[in-house]
Amino acid sequence: MSLGHEMADVLNLHWPMVLQSGKFNTWQLRTLNAIKCCRSAALGSHVDACTDCGHLRISYNSCRNRHCPKCQGTHRERWIQAREGELLPVPYFHVVFTLPDILNPLCLQHGKIVYNTLFQTAWSVLRSFGHDQKWLGAKTGMIAILHTWGQTLSLHPHLHCIVPGGGLTPQGKWKTAKTHGKYLFPVKAMSKVFCARFIAALTKTLPDKMDYGLVSELYKKRWVVYAKRPFNGPWSVIEYLGRYTHKIAISNHRIRDISDGKVSFSYKDYRQSGIIKEMTLDALEFIRRFAMHILPKAFVRIRHYGILSSSTKAKCAVQIKEQLPEILKPQSNRPLPQPYNPKECPCCKKETMRSILRFNRRGPP
Repeated sequence: MSLGHEMADVLNLHWPMVLQSGKFNTWQLRTLNAIKCCRSAALGSHVDACTDCGHLRISYNSCRNRHCPKCQGTHRERWIQAREGELLPVPYFHVVFTLPDILNPLCLQHGKIVYNTLFQTAWSVLRSFGHDQKWLGAKTGMIAILHTWGQTLSLHPHLHCIVPGGGLTPQGKWKTAKTHGKYLFPVKAMSKVFCARFIAALTKTLPDKMDYGLVSELYKKRWVVYAKRPFNGPWSVIEYLGRYTHKIAISNHRIRDISDGKVSFSYKDYRQSGIIKEMTLDALEFIRRFAMHILPKAFVRIRHYGILSSSTKAKCAVQIKEQLPEILKPQSNRPLPQPYNPKECPCCKKETMRSILRFNRRGPP
């Protein structure tokens, strides 16, 4: 099998079938078309020249869509560097809230409502346990990242939450969680509260869909709140966020073969210790599965709450850093990649590249 296939190649090969299938809504088609045309003549191009050495560079325009496998690398690196200065010198915990699969049809029909409810409920649970004097008795925070996929592109909505191991009291004093760094809050208790609050919230927002039968089935399901072991330090949070913040349903490097109207891709089977396997789907089914994870228009998939929210994090960070000793950044043999700088000349390495020609919707002659 030949390697080097891209999601754009799959879409270009089967685009007429995608348009005729009737399986995709207008927003999904618009997103898929952007991915299909990314860095091609269809989106236009531009010519840059170095004002110092005269080096020329011709580039096709990117689609900049957040679901595009080719456009996320640069966005991810910039986002990581912006967050690096916001790290607190405290332990961080990783908590995952997962929706049961019985809700998948509602996720497909009313994704914006269901996913917003997931964010709100997860923060409600963590905030309540944080305020409880038994566990913390302080205001905590959360960075939440929505993922909707499993390794085989199946629908698997879950929320990855990064939570500091403590909080600020009403007097502005930092208070560490009472669990001696082993865990944040008890997951079994959080699971029960998460289940009850999510069902109540969704029943309120979607009363026509949440009938007695569905609610009864939801209460019978096992609701999962999974607390992973704490990070080794605040800097390992950055490494984690680099992998998860701008991740998409499938990366180009996982696509192995796109011949004979089928698509083969690799995946990790976590039920067998993460062994790498390969799955083959009909091209249209592969595209349909990918499209399930296209988020609603203007939906925010990375959100900050509490002492990590955009409105209070600057003030809270100053208070916390005044009270706690600074944690030095450890030396690493794997430094974070520097974001691509379009102004840097690849020849003389100076920031002297300037656009001199633009071709709208077509490649250069």
